[in-house]
This record gives sequence, C-alpha cells and structure tokens, in this order.
Amino acid sequence: MLSTLLVIAGVLGGLLVLLTLIVHLSARPATRVHTTGARTASWVADAGQPHPDTWSPMSATGTQSRVVR
Repeated sequence: MLSTLLVIAGVLGGLLVLLTLIVHLSARPATRVHTTGARTASWVADAGQPHPDTWSPMSATGTQSRVVR
C-alpha cells in the first residue's frame, strides 16, 4: 500500500518536473529594452515585400508564385 502511494507520487512529481521543463524551454525570450529611444525596424519591414492578399486574384506578371499542395 505504501509502496503504491510512493510510486504514484513519484510519477506525478516526475510529470510535474517534465511539464515545468517543457514550459521553461518553450517560453519566448524576453524582449530587449532599447535605451536609445530610437526604435529599429524589424527585418520584416526591411524585406520590401508587401504581405500577400489571399483573396486577390493572382497576376500573371507577378514575381511570386503560390504553391498549391
């Protein structure tokens, strides 16, 4: 009886540690605070490509092609 309770407690404790590890490893890194006051543009803004509109018809002269899977 006591050994069964110890096994159940050990399994539950192990699952809790595993859950804590998964949450810790999947957390987003903290954002850096810029003290200069000027905000730098992200790489998305520097790409120069507009976001594709899903509902717009495809142009035959476009440089991007959509992949149909």
